[in-house]
Amino acid sequence: MTMEPLILPPVPGLRDIGVYEAHGGYAMLRKALAMKPEEVTDEVKKSGLRGRGGACFPTGLKWTFMPRQTDKQKYLCVNGDESEPGTFKDRQIFEFNPHLLIEGAVIAAYAMGVGTIYLYVRGEYNRWIAMVQKALDEAYARGYCGENILGSGFSTSFTVHRGAGAYICGEESSLMNSIEGERGYPRVKPPFPAQYGLWGCPTTINNVETIANVPVIMRLGWEAYSRIGHPKHPGPILVGVSGHVNNPGVFELPTGVLLTDIIYKFAGGVPGNKKIKAVIPGGSSTMILRGEALEGVTMDAEGLKAAGSSVGTAGLIVMDEDTDLIRVLTRIAGFYHHESCGQCTPCREGTGWMHKILKRFEKSEATMADLDLLLEVANNIEGNTICALGDAAAWPVQSMIKRFREEFQRRVKPAVAQGPAGSGAFTDAGGGTTKPSALTSVPA
Repeated sequence: MTMEPLILPPVPGLRDIGVYEAHGGYAMLRKALAMKPEEVTDEVKKSGLRGRGGACFPTGLKWTFMPRQTDKQKYLCVNGDESEPGTFKDRQIFEFNPHLLIEGAVIAAYAMGVGTIYLYVRGEYNRWIAMVQKALDEAYARGYCGENILGSGFSTSFTVHRGAGAYICGEESSLMNSIEGERGYPRVKPPFPAQYGLWGCPTTINNVETIANVPVIMRLGWEAYSRIGHPKHPGPILVGVSGHVNNPGVFELPTGVLLTDIIYKFAGGVPGNKKIKAVIPGGSSTMILRGEALEGVTMDAEGLKAAGSSVGTAGLIVMDEDTDLIRVLTRIAGFYHHESCGQCTPCREGTGWMHKILKRFEKSEATMADLDLLLEVANNIEGNTICALGDAAAWPVQSMIKRFREEFQRRVKPAVAQGPAGSGAFTDAGGGTTKPSALTSVPA
């Protein structure tokens, strides 16, 4: 396993175009423009780069979905909405290396024959939007964007589009509706964006960090890049660590690094040397892991899938032994209730139900029947909505019930006594023993 610290190199003032050029900036754009578009796509495809926005879909393969021959305009949308709680890695690229993002986007546009690029940034990132716009203005002034780029005959426009604070617009089709000036509702698929995207035209959507990896691949070559980190999920990855650690922040690491190494070697361990109670590995929508189950778990798609979670946006949230997990889950559920766009009934109604039930647990006013109801509602949301926001709301609830059932049992009404630890039985108010329903069985 090797590491090339190329996404956030330790170079002061790198967001200035002169500094960026002095360190090889835009040389990879020149290299790409000297190649055939399909050769650039093939380089990215063979590198094994997978999307850094959560789905981990192979980037080069996604690019091949863009039709080569079409009479319609073609679009590239770079998703910088970054509204997932616990996630703040794209912001680092905006602040420290915006030209890497711009260069990667123009290379991607050339590879797919795209005439218009949109960078969609969450509206709350006012400071960072100004940084990116300044860098983009510099790139236009040097001929790296716009008409006849570097005399190659290739032209593409590049626009920074400010969101309006809606989490749902991080979903790709909702993002496109937002750019079009419509309400941020996800679209039913098919058709998929590559066939029918912005204004009915072919569109590709990639995450900010994904696009920032493109010049790195062009510099190293696909073979060298594919040897960085985990072979099935190669390359550097930006890991945002927050919560109960001594040194929170964003760390650029090869995929495949142990979660325990990230927490203890890079993030400085847990304050007071307390034990880790739980970890959310990839942003608030990913399934929670018990602290004692972290041994051997790695930060990559395959490793976290095997552990019963997912890499998501690599937003690692660490919680120590004193954390009130019911309060954490209530806060998360409240976020998804607030951010549901309301288009799908299971999500619109179900997220509210989950939040209300969790507030009863938080106040120790719930019954064990509420636990069954909570899981039933989560199960009825999962897989029954147009977009993945419903799943994102359900997964934390499902995994918390599966892996921390005792936390809920301790928060039922005092009049409702528990059965033997681990038995799954409880004593009702009338003294009878009842078994939970089959709804309490959550798949790993």
